[in-house]
Amino acid sequence: MKTVSLFDLTKEPKIAYFSMEIGIRNNIPTYSGGLGVLAGDTIRTASDLKLPMVAVTLISKKGYFRQEIDEKGRQIEQPIYWNPSEYMTLLPSKITVKLEDRDVLVQAWQYNEISLTSGYVPVFFLDTDIPENTPEDREITHYLYGGDLACRLKQEIVLGIGGVRMLHDLGFEIKKYHMNEGHSSLLTVELLNRFKKPIEGVWDERLVWDIERVKDLCVFTTHTPVEAGHDKFPYDLVTRILGEPIPLYVLKELGGRDNLNMTRLGLNLSEFINGVAKKHTEVSRNMFPGYEISSITNGVHTFTWTCESFKKLYDKYLPGWANEPELFVRVGRIPDEETWFTHLEAKKVLLDYVRETTGVEMNPDILTIGFARRATAYKRADLIFTDIERLKKIAEGKLQIIYAGKAHPKDEMGKRLIEKIFSIMNILKDKIKMAYLKNYDMDIALKMVSGVDLWLNTPLRPREASGTSGMKAAHNGVLNFSVLDGWWIEGHIEGFTGWSIGPNPTETLLVSDMDTADAEDLYNKLENTVIPLFYNDRHAWIRMMQNAIGKNAYYFNSHRMMRRYVTDAYIR
Repeated sequence: MKTVSLFDLTKEPKIAYFSMEIGIRNNIPTYSGGLGVLAGDTIRTASDLKLPMVAVTLISKKGYFRQEIDEKGRQIEQPIYWNPSEYMTLLPSKITVKLEDRDVLVQAWQYNEISLTSGYVPVFFLDTDIPENTPEDREITHYLYGGDLACRLKQEIVLGIGGVRMLHDLGFEIKKYHMNEGHSSLLTVELLNRFKKPIEGVWDERLVWDIERVKDLCVFTTHTPVEAGHDKFPYDLVTRILGEPIPLYVLKELGGRDNLNMTRLGLNLSEFINGVAKKHTEVSRNMFPGYEISSITNGVHTFTWTCESFKKLYDKYLPGWANEPELFVRVGRIPDEETWFTHLEAKKVLLDYVRETTGVEMNPDILTIGFARRATAYKRADLIFTDIERLKKIAEGKLQIIYAGKAHPKDEMGKRLIEKIFSIMNILKDKIKMAYLKNYDMDIALKMVSGVDLWLNTPLRPREASGTSGMKAAHNGVLNFSVLDGWWIEGHIEGFTGWSIGPNPTETLLVSDMDTADAEDLYNKLENTVIPLFYNDRHAWIRMMQNAIGKNAYYFNSHRMMRRYVTDAYIR
């Protein structure tokens, strides 16, 4: 790994980007899904654009988990063992955080994300696995989202409070702290303690908490449209583990009366707050009334999420595309036959992988649907199976489906969903070929978003904050077939960039049951529009592929996203 001296890095003020998980590369398993992969795309783009940024996360030495699936679809979680020293450098600096009234040492590993543009962003992975710590404390940073509520709080103390202390110890001057979700919100408590001033004429028993100064330093991005998804900790647990770094009454005013709500803490101490899609921002304003919440729709890192065959095609016709995704607007200069041939190359890569890993032989001439994301109930991976007999009538011999996705180890409904898909795969095996790819990761994701013909997304509205897998598909000319939620509300032009499923999005509260109406629309469009177009009008299908590239990839990329963060959040 190319080294960059800390002296060089600390010469100018930085934006500090905090995220519980960051998907830097496939073989560094410090991410579980969309939040972490988005964080990785953010850092890659900051490097491309030469933004003065540093990132802070946890090392997760034993990763999330490696997924095995038995023949009945039962998920088996296996630990991941990896060696940080193969990818990053252990720094000599150590700081302490107070946990349960004892000092816990925290060290940091440095990984440099270096761009072909010669930009770089250092990522600091915090680690408590130090011999001086107790065995229990050494395990705090072992597992991503591991352990009980107490372990989770300790992880968030290390990330937020420990992260600020580490950056200070390393000599950085930070001009903005960007919290990617509420996991790192305790950094605001550390900042309050750094910016306090005695009232004139009074000793330090009474202090003024410089809330406005802290707010001016902080940016908060919320990703969760479901109330249950926001971390909350009982105050008796907080005081037992954290003590009172600021008076409890102050913490309750900032973080919530009944429990410490990490999102509210971040909202109350940030000058700039944003949701990650226009619809998600509307939902967030409804969930947290009284806050000024802006909207910056997510994007994906164009070069990372474009497959090799399309990279070559774009190099030929759109030179400079990787760092100027705006050039996708000129996609019309690419001949139809080359677009289709390039897609078939990507499809072959995917279908070869399916055959090698599952033994399922799929036909490249058949319309192939992809569905890959975290296996959890609201994603409704089984919506397409609402009426199996109707699906057989519509799709027999005309459709094949590839699935992938992990269920959280504690999500029993998500695990049962995988089992249900395996059961249906067995029922339909002679009618519709299907495969489920185990251990979904960034490499498999790229194969899928580039190799299928149609990307299916069926969340229960409005639970999809943004969604980024469909943006990745668009970068490879793959059409979206999705419920109107998250980014697709903004990217969808019916019959032009893809197709919608279900009614127009009008709700800001969670909808309990839309399965019947959504399934009906899915079947109708599949039977009467999507399948006929694929088989009967290849020219029109390719034109839609080019529209997806020229309209969706052109806009829904992380270069556009980061430029918005710079102008709206960082230089305020």
